[in-house]
Amino acid sequence: MEKELSEIKVKCETETKRIDFSDDEKNEKGKTSYDCDICGTSFSRNSSLANHKCIHTGEKPYQCDICDKSFSLKGNLITHQRIHTGERPYHCDVCGKSFSQSVHLTKHIRIHTGEKPYFCDVCGKSFSENGTLTRHKRTHTVKKPYQCDICDKSFSDGMRFTKHKHIHTGEKQYHCDICGKSFSRRYTLMSHNHIHTGERPYHCDICGKSFSLGRVLTTHKRIHTGEKPYHCDICDKSFSEAGHLTRHKRIHTGLKLYHCDICDKSFSQKDNLITHKRIHTGEKPYHCDICGNSFSHRYSLTIHKHLHTGEKPYHCDACGKSFSYGHTLATHKHIHTGEKPYHCNTCGKSFSESSYLTKHKRIHTGEKRYHCDICGKSFSQKHNLVTHKRIHTGEKPYHCEICGKSFSGRIYLTKHKRTHTRGKPYRCDICGESFSQKHLLSEHASTHTEQ
Repeated sequence: MEKELSEIKVKCETETKRIDFSDDEKNEKGKTSYDCDICGTSFSRNSSLANHKCIHTGEKPYQCDICDKSFSLKGNLITHQRIHTGERPYHCDVCGKSFSQSVHLTKHIRIHTGEKPYFCDVCGKSFSENGTLTRHKRTHTVKKPYQCDICDKSFSDGMRFTKHKHIHTGEKQYHCDICGKSFSRRYTLMSHNHIHTGERPYHCDICGKSFSLGRVLTTHKRIHTGEKPYHCDICDKSFSEAGHLTRHKRIHTGLKLYHCDICDKSFSQKDNLITHKRIHTGEKPYHCDICGNSFSHRYSLTIHKHLHTGEKPYHCDACGKSFSYGHTLATHKHIHTGEKPYHCNTCGKSFSESSYLTKHKRIHTGEKRYHCDICGKSFSQKHNLVTHKRIHTGEKPYHCEICGKSFSGRIYLTKHKRTHTRGKPYRCDICGESFSQKHLLSEHASTHTEQ
């Protein structure tokens, strides 16, 4: 075998010096295919076979005279050199965008045509690129052949494995030629470049929203389709993004990798640590371009902007009600399903929202984190502090539309309204007498126990 490779290498070295293989081909005009005697791959031209054999020998005879990088094929060198020259000879006749390789133009055109020629034979889903189909198929097989020898993490495709290794090496080989910032991944550089150009070439055909990256559009479309292809193998919960599944799994493992160097608090997600640190710094980097309000978290700005736009893109398929945010829709659906997935491990009580469970737990701990800065009184819930402060300010924002009387809390207004309607919703199940307020029923019930 070594002798064969040696002979091939000699042949490769001599033949790659000649660009025109016409003499060789003239001698074998009658031959229709040329087969590699090592791997069996067939070629229509002998010159293509000669170039292919360099893969087996590892020879890279074509060298870039700018950065000294070497290639086994001359075509690859020509394509590479366009990185240095900036040449983009392939133009899209729809939007005018230019590309350094014809294959990139072919893929780009499918954005305009919507063509998805690659089909999954397992689930029937179609894709615009063969590589995307290959990666998708691994979701059915769960095959992860690429393993990192540093942290043992496994990957389903080589591209993601290569990108992952940059975490350990710290390598950032992609540089922005406008501001000089460096990135470890090409698509991150591409995404960054759109900051300078403002380009958003990927459009949602359902709602018309535009995106700077195709993968972001793909993820966005799952809002409309409800698709959640990433499943937790512990609790069966599903997610629309792989990153969301990764973060979710830390709930089960309890892993908190990110530590605050100011107060030592730990977090399972890096972005939560970054947001937390703004408590210490007071930084509010997200600004509303409509009213100028600032926020410490991007999500808070997004929520705030719905006040201006009135947008409610999330619809309940049970009752048709619309919501501004996906998590609000998810919580709302618990009304229809009766689901209460959040359980108190002290008393076993269940809740439909995690925030309700958090508030409930303070009953057991006695925690009162909300303090009045006027009188020092403490409360376990924020809304109770807000209501309490109205004692000091005299504010009474809840008004009775019948008599005009004002109240500091909504509950007081509700009780007051019953005096107009003579509503008595609290009924004694012993004697049948009804009362307008719960405490009056309690006082009445005690008269039966005393008898």
